[in-house]
Amino acid sequence: MIDKFATLLSQYSAKFKFSIWLTMMSLIVIIGCSLWQGGARVQSDILAMLPNVQEDPLTDIALSRVEEQLSNSIYLGFVADNQAQAIQAAQGVMAELNEQGKGIFVDIKSADINQAESLNNYYFPHRFSLLTPDQAQTLESGKLDSLIGQAQQQLYNAFSYATSGLLANDPLLLYPQNLQALAPKQALEVHQGILIARLPAEDSKVKVAAIVMAKGVGSAFNPKVQDRQMSVLTQAFERLALQDTDIEILRAGALFHAAAATQLAKSEVTSLGLASLIGVCLLVWLAFRSLMPLTIALLTISTSMLVAVVMTTWVFSELHLLTLVFGTSLIGIAIDYSFHFYCERLNKPDASATQVIQHIFPAITLALITSVLAYSSIGFAPFPGMQQVAVFCASGLISAYITLVLAYPLLASGTLPKGEKQLKLADLYLQRINTLLVKLPTKGLSLIVIICLSVSSFGILRLTSDDDIRNLQQSPPEVQVQENTLRALLSGGTDNQFLLVRGDSEQALLQHLEELAPRLNNALNQQLIGNSFSLSNYLPSHHRQENNYRLQGEIYQQNLNQVIDTLGLDDELAPQLKQAYLAAKGNYIDASSFLSSQAGKLFAPLWIAPSAGQEEFGAIVLIGGISDIDKLSHFFADYPHVQLVDKVGDISKVMGKYRQLTLILLAVAMLAAVLIFCSRFSIKLACLVVAVPALSAIFTLAILGITGASLTLFHSLALILVFGIGVDYSVFFAESKQQSRGVMMAVFMSASSTILAFGLLAFSSTPAIHFFGLTLLIGIGFTFMLSPFIQTFTRTVK
Repeated sequence: MIDKFATLLSQYSAKFKFSIWLTMMSLIVIIGCSLWQGGARVQSDILAMLPNVQEDPLTDIALSRVEEQLSNSIYLGFVADNQAQAIQAAQGVMAELNEQGKGIFVDIKSADINQAESLNNYYFPHRFSLLTPDQAQTLESGKLDSLIGQAQQQLYNAFSYATSGLLANDPLLLYPQNLQALAPKQALEVHQGILIARLPAEDSKVKVAAIVMAKGVGSAFNPKVQDRQMSVLTQAFERLALQDTDIEILRAGALFHAAAATQLAKSEVTSLGLASLIGVCLLVWLAFRSLMPLTIALLTISTSMLVAVVMTTWVFSELHLLTLVFGTSLIGIAIDYSFHFYCERLNKPDASATQVIQHIFPAITLALITSVLAYSSIGFAPFPGMQQVAVFCASGLISAYITLVLAYPLLASGTLPKGEKQLKLADLYLQRINTLLVKLPTKGLSLIVIICLSVSSFGILRLTSDDDIRNLQQSPPEVQVQENTLRALLSGGTDNQFLLVRGDSEQALLQHLEELAPRLNNALNQQLIGNSFSLSNYLPSHHRQENNYRLQGEIYQQNLNQVIDTLGLDDELAPQLKQAYLAAKGNYIDASSFLSSQAGKLFAPLWIAPSAGQEEFGAIVLIGGISDIDKLSHFFADYPHVQLVDKVGDISKVMGKYRQLTLILLAVAMLAAVLIFCSRFSIKLACLVVAVPALSAIFTLAILGITGASLTLFHSLALILVFGIGVDYSVFFAESKQQSRGVMMAVFMSASSTILAFGLLAFSSTPAIHFFGLTLLIGIGFTFMLSPFIQTFTRTVK
């Protein structure tokens, strides 16, 4: 079938085939221009590469709200030797951001000096329904005299908050304590409207940090948004440095991690891609000593990358930066077809370009099918980024194949310098392998096989797994250190994990939050968490408000005259206070009124009301400073209405499942390849062809185990490519029919270019890319060493 198609293709003229190729490339350029003009973009959001974890609607809403808050917020700390210096720096940067960052940053603030006033304005009319736990316990125990005594102390305290107006409405001064209880517990001070934290310095002196917060407009993972935000911040920091060189700036927030990741990815795309391209070009020049193969090789690479970019953008409407980093490896694979073509031309100098293509057509077609099959297996992974890599590399390889078949008959028709020396070296290498096999006794060969199997078994048994998604990206140490320092100043900050509390109604949810409060305090005491924030303090349930109102009846109905006489207040206040108490009955604090008020708008994202497709009420409880996520999960496991949402953990579990699935897909791909090759070779030879990359994958796993590496999904994905690329070498040797020196030279060059590309990926600073590249580097190395043995077996296996 393949031979018939090759014969049919050879009947068309070189110019006709080239015109078809040129038309296809022109169409790709037009589609690419249309896509970019239509809004296609480069994506750097690392979250876009993560697996899609299916959650219920309420959890999905909670996750999106928390991610939105965390991803768009930035925190700045200005560290100085004294408070005035730190405050001046913070005020200067805030003014700069307000002036230069309009439309780029919003909600630029430090301490919210209006928040206390807003809370007072909202809660004061509800004071008869508010009591702290201690106040409620005192009234429940009938210890009214204790509250009266505390009020008397406040009256005679020079620094008391008691005023005549407050006493006229709250004679026992219960309300101010309730208002104070709403303030979050943190080791921060407020001076001149600026949050101040104190941190010890190396010389035992205490330094002062002024904290500034802001929210960016747009996603911090969008490169254009990053550029705008970082430009404004850099300008503000440079101006501050001109005014005061002693200020140290701490940064925290997703923006700084995303900007570092984008910069690193751009740098690696440039450096790794350029190094790979230079290496391949040097390899072509040394092998063929001619500009023509080099020029056509560059054309093959360029058109492959162009098609890969356009097709990936067309399918996904965007292109991830990490896809480009992974995609630089396409340079080392797409050039393989060119190597096989030119090595065959060296081996058959009298044959035309069309005849050479017809001769290698079956092998390159089988190689393309198996490579695309391998990349398709990667596409089954739950990562949109990995799916992009699959489409990127598969479409790039198809382009290289089409370029060879349609463009090479015309473009590569020129003559080549003689390459007998290179071919003799390849032939000598093959002869040495044959000599080694002939001289090696059967017992010696069996011993080598036993040793290899034993070492492989030992290495594979030592393998451990690590599916943590943090392997996907690691921020530079300087970014992480600043983040950790600033989070510590902010009492631990907020982690990506949070508690989601559910309820069938608003009141049921509020009661669940109140039931959760003691357990949160226990978690703090046991140091499972560093801090927490719940709406239960701000939104007491109707049941709790009714109980507080009933308890205050002891003050305003049974004992009001005693309270007034003991405190020495005007007797005329009694009727007014009784009337105010009775009028407040049923005047409840509820979620809608609080969250829509000036006091509650800050907390609105933490409350989830029913909506289309989602009928439950939900509340997000923020937690920070988590010491052990597994212990914390068990700590709340017996609360039926409380869910610890850990997206990192959930995705890591999915990664573990797909790591196992990927290895299964590898076995399926090998079986499929055997069936495909059976249409061309005998069953024994088909099995031998697949055995070479299969053994390479086993040896690679063994090396990883021996070196103590943990197996991740990225190692598994790379093993699929070890098979997809490595099986090409076996196919070419199986097709060579004992005329192997041209194939040996082509396989050497192909392996060298692939090792160049993936070997460079192994030096990437991004762990996922490093794992991917290192596995391919080892695997392709083994495949190169094993594939020439195929030509020995083809003497007896048909």
